[in-house]
Formats: sequence, C-alpha cells, structure tokens
Amino acid sequence: MDREPSAAKPTGPAADEPTAPTAPPMPTAATEGEAVAEEAAAELVEVDIESLLSERDQFKDIALRLQADFENYRRRMSAQTNDEIDRATGRGVEGLLPVVDACEAAFAHGADQVEPVWSALIGALQKQGLEALDLQDKPFDPSVAEAVAHEPGSDPTFDGPVVVETLRTGYRWKGRVLRPAMVRTRG
Repeated sequence: MDREPSAAKPTGPAADEPTAPTAPPMPTAATEGEAVAEEAAAELVEVDIESLLSERDQFKDIALRLQADFENYRRRMSAQTNDEIDRATGRGVEGLLPVVDACEAAFAHGADQVEPVWSALIGALQKQGLEALDLQDKPFDPSVAEAVAHEPGSDPTFDGPVVVETLRTGYRWKGRVLRPAMVRTRG
C-alpha cells in the first residue's frame, strides 16, 4: 500500500512556542525619501496658504478702496445734483425779478393795489431761498453791489465808500448773489 506522504510537521521546542512580535522594519532609503517628500509637500502647502492669505488681503484692500471710492462718488454726485437744481431754480427766480421790480416800482409810485401781489410774490420766493440785499449805510462791497453813482465824502477819517442809496434791489438765492444791487455810494 502506498502511503501518502505526510506533511512534515516541525517537532521540538520551536514548534510549541508562540512567535515573537516582529520589530518595525528598519528605515530604508525608500521610506526616508517618502518622509522628505512629505516634508517638502507640507512646506509647499504652507507657502501656498501664505500666498493665498496675502492675495486675499490684497483683494480685500481693493474691495475696501472701491467701496470708499463709490461712497465718495455718490456723495459728490448728490452734492452736484443739488447744486444744479439750485442753479436751475435760481435761473427761474431770476426770470421773475423784473416782475418783482415792476411791483416794487409801482408800489413806490403810489399804486397801493400792487402791494398784496408784491408781498405774496416776495414771501413765496423768500420761503424758497430768495433774500433781498440790505446794503443801506453799510460799506460798499463790489461782490454784492454795483456802484452806478458816487459822491465825495465829507468825513476824512472814514476808510471807504458807504452805500447811501439803493437804486435797484439786489438778491441772493440760497447764499449766492443772484443779482447785484445798483447803488449810489459816498466816501
């Protein structure tokens, strides 16, 4: 009979002992290379993060500047629009000044019936920003009045000419001289 060959089993003390845990393998050139590569990759990631943070800060500064520029532009446009509105309404009021002058002249010549219309017109314009220049007995200022007549002064100690008579009333519209007054001066 043929016997089947049996697998050889180890015999002796080594067969009964459990196997001891193995120590980690000694680093080889391949694992050292991987560690260096990982360190290099970590450094690249840090550099990329710093670069991205710097770029983000630059974009943030640009955005803040643009926001401030836009706010300044909005304020400037608002002020410019208000100035243009004031100038346009001033031109409209300037067109009404001959009517005001005619009412004033009619009232000065005794036409008392004109006084209510004249007062209402002046009152409405004053509410909107018109103001008559009161220059009587004040030093002459060429920025608000035109001297059409001048008489010599009798007081040698006085510094300059004084308005003695207003021939045509001057007006300001919202702080700007709309029409200078025509005056007679002395001094």
